[in-house]
Amino acid sequence: MPIMPTICLVPGDGIGQEVIPETARVLAALCPDMRFTLAQAGWEVFLRTGSALPEATVHAVAQADATLFGAIQSPTDGRVTPYRSPILDLRQRFDLYANLRPARGLLPEHPPIDLLIVRENSEGLYVREEESDGETAVARRRITWRASLRIARVAFWHARARGGREGRPPLVTIVHKANVLPRTDGLFRAAAREAAEDFPDVQVEEMLVDAAAMKLVQDPARFDVILAPNLYGDILSDLAAGLAGGLGLAPSANLGDGPVALFEPVHGSAPDIAGRGVANPVAALLSGAMALERLGRAEEATRLRNAIHAVLYAGVRPPDLGGDATTVQFAEAVIHAL
Repeated sequence: MPIMPTICLVPGDGIGQEVIPETARVLAALCPDMRFTLAQAGWEVFLRTGSALPEATVHAVAQADATLFGAIQSPTDGRVTPYRSPILDLRQRFDLYANLRPARGLLPEHPPIDLLIVRENSEGLYVREEESDGETAVARRRITWRASLRIARVAFWHARARGGREGRPPLVTIVHKANVLPRTDGLFRAAAREAAEDFPDVQVEEMLVDAAAMKLVQDPARFDVILAPNLYGDILSDLAAGLAGGLGLAPSANLGDGPVALFEPVHGSAPDIAGRGVANPVAALLSGAMALERLGRAEEATRLRNAIHAVLYAGVRPPDLGGDATTVQFAEAVIHAL
């Protein structure tokens, strides 16, 4: 554990510029020895400099013990072809192949849910290899044995570490669509099955992705760890976040085998509310808690989560959760609870 850990702050665009500074303020109150560096990335940086991910930011991320990334705004019309998502670039540069997205119920009015989606983060449709002649568009989907095996091992390791739920043994649900895509999803499924052999204490099941979506809505408590290829994991994690209360409550981690670790709220830049001071900082704060665990500070991570729960149950909520607390007011309430 670093004596004086350094967290690189990359606020990005939109509400990322509001929730990341407040998260840093809470972390500084919780861990006075924490150091912070600031770096830039995103759409606004691209418009100013021509690069959404400056090399100085890549260097800052590489030097930090952990990185908190806010949100990015991306063009959706396809006209600005030089733009590349800095998040995807960082994942690929540092081979952050494991995307961890926990979904936990924090509000009493939502169904009980406590699961972890382990999403393959380096390939699938997100290799961004597309071509079009104006009449037909084709996207390449890459699934490899190596990437499938290593992400499956991450899922089984986390299932074992979680220890199961409500007296049940740990369970990994392998999500795929091998009945339609037998070569690509079939390969992912086979690699996951091989990884399972090294974890005999962890139960394993398979589920087609459409059935998994239905089961998540019907009975989210039945799941423990969900293992999925890139696109399926992306979609299912948003569904799970909706069941838990919304994207404003959804943290994530991007990890690999090296020292670089990047944590980010799942929500986007939300340009419709950016600059109004009403963004929900809970997802960023929970991402900060995941960063603390990465830094070997599990006790502080638990304190932070407990403080967030206490504030929410006391009725201090941002507008997307039915309250009127501003971003700053919520962060101050968490500091007070700490």
